[in-house]
Amino acid sequence: MFEAKFQTFSDAAAPALGTARLKLLRAELERRGLDGFIVPRADAHQNEYVPPCDERLAWLTGFSGSAGVALVLREEAAIVVDGRYTLQAAAQVDTASFEVVPLAETTPERWLEKHLPAGAHFGFDPWLITVEGEAKLRRAVAAAGGSLVAVDGNPVDAVWLDRPAPPLAPVTLRDPALAGEAAPDKIARIKAALAEQKLDALVISDPHSVAWTFNIRGGDVAFTPLPLSWAIVPREGRPTLFVDGRKLSNAARDSLAQVAEIAEPVLLERAVEMAAGGGATIRLDQATAPSLLAARIEAAGGKVSAGPSPVALMQAAKNAAELAGMRAAHLRDGAALARFLAWFDAEAPKGVLTEIDVVAALETFRRETGALKDVSFPSISGAGPNGAIVHYRVSEATNRRVGMDELFLIDSGAQYEDGTTDVTRTLVVGTASPEMRDRFTRVLKGHIGIARAVFPLGTAGSQLDSFARQHLWAAGLDFDHGTGHGVGAYLSVHEGPARISKLGTVPLARGMVLSNEPGYYKTGAYGIRLENLEIVADGPAVAGAEKTLLAFETLTLAPFDRRAIEPALLTPGELAWIDAYHARVRGEIGPLVDTATRAWLEAATAPLAG
Repeated sequence: MFEAKFQTFSDAAAPALGTARLKLLRAELERRGLDGFIVPRADAHQNEYVPPCDERLAWLTGFSGSAGVALVLREEAAIVVDGRYTLQAAAQVDTASFEVVPLAETTPERWLEKHLPAGAHFGFDPWLITVEGEAKLRRAVAAAGGSLVAVDGNPVDAVWLDRPAPPLAPVTLRDPALAGEAAPDKIARIKAALAEQKLDALVISDPHSVAWTFNIRGGDVAFTPLPLSWAIVPREGRPTLFVDGRKLSNAARDSLAQVAEIAEPVLLERAVEMAAGGGATIRLDQATAPSLLAARIEAAGGKVSAGPSPVALMQAAKNAAELAGMRAAHLRDGAALARFLAWFDAEAPKGVLTEIDVVAALETFRRETGALKDVSFPSISGAGPNGAIVHYRVSEATNRRVGMDELFLIDSGAQYEDGTTDVTRTLVVGTASPEMRDRFTRVLKGHIGIARAVFPLGTAGSQLDSFARQHLWAAGLDFDHGTGHGVGAYLSVHEGPARISKLGTVPLARGMVLSNEPGYYKTGAYGIRLENLEIVADGPAVAGAEKTLLAFETLTLAPFDRRAIEPALLTPGELAWIDAYHARVRGEIGPLVDTATRAWLEAATAPLAG
């Protein structure tokens, strides 16, 4: 019997508790002289995954999704969620107490403009709102005739009596052979970027960037090996790393003390004020820095430079050692995937598997590598119509049996010490209908379009996005998510700043790792997504080329389900690509698996071209 150790399937939502908790919060707001308050799904770093002590939105409303905002007034309350979570929020939240507002219909700011009474004092926690977020809130509150108030101490925390303690997972030192660059050299590069941009210091508020800079990892949040921490890097002098000392072993402390001062996070505010003294210009990452730090800088006479952190681009472009680790991780993961796919092919037609069974099996095959540290996100395991829910997360309440003659979508990933993986395959159980084969093949053609793309240096993801959509567009179809996101090296599976999407404005650079995941979703019927990870690499040598060219190297090694492919829809070049990819999978993964899996793999990767 397979078991999932890194994922749970219980739905802890308790809509009935929302009314009582809302009443407690309103009483606390009244005690503080506030007429309203905003509760974002966020921690002080704007992390995608947050520790239990920062799940304020879930505690208050019952909503467990990864993005959302609650707006609480004296007489009204709303939770604003994007299209991924409209149905989930309606099921998890007490809709008699909270209005569920789709983001596509109105933003939190527009809701406030319409509902906040004139003269109201509306509160926010400046640790949980970015500089840009505060500016938007201030404009909305002013438009409603109210005033925005930064609170000292979150009122939710005051009434959340059994709030979990902050995490204290040990900080670990990254193996230099996997990091590929020593922390002093990274710090020198950061300082050079500060000098070039005429900045006096940088506050690193994104723990992913702190981890990359100092070559450390941790375990403070699920699915990502993060030590929650901060850093200040001055243009001159030693940086300071702010991390709870209880997380540091003597060896870790000694190693880190060679490159930085070590301080408790409670000292961050004072350190920021000191760095800003004398009119210094301090860069705050506009995406992650809390507005409280901007206020401290300005109060100390400094100047806030809100913009992208220079660390983000540095960590996105992996060095040779990091890429070697990613390749090794994907080989290992590919072998586990082959074992899983062979197992699924044998068991699914029996009609006894459930979505949870599939998640547990895949995680088990990965654990049996002996190298799995965690999954990189909760697996998306969608049978039939559940596969059409783009960010579906199976629970005991929604767990569906895998049926015959339908499609099954499995999107999953792993965290290994040498690399992070993310892969999606759509599998046929029984026989795929002609429509399914048509849609699958159009998605595959888009995937191949990205994988085969050759593009000049300086090209942004927005310029490539249509390569993945054109064959769907030709049939009047599309998908509503981006085509690809960045992926870290034993860090976040969703890493910025580059992405392949209509909104991807950051140029792609050598060494970046991005996903390639076009899809198609027919509500109530099935979903299709085909995802590999790709390295941005040197392009081919072209005679007479006037620009430096880049291309993609595919990392992921797992067969696409041949039973869902309609070869007549593929061009000779596309057929050649899929056959060459499958030959590579067969050649690289075959020697790593058992005899039975190897036999399955031979059939699963047989050539399509006649």
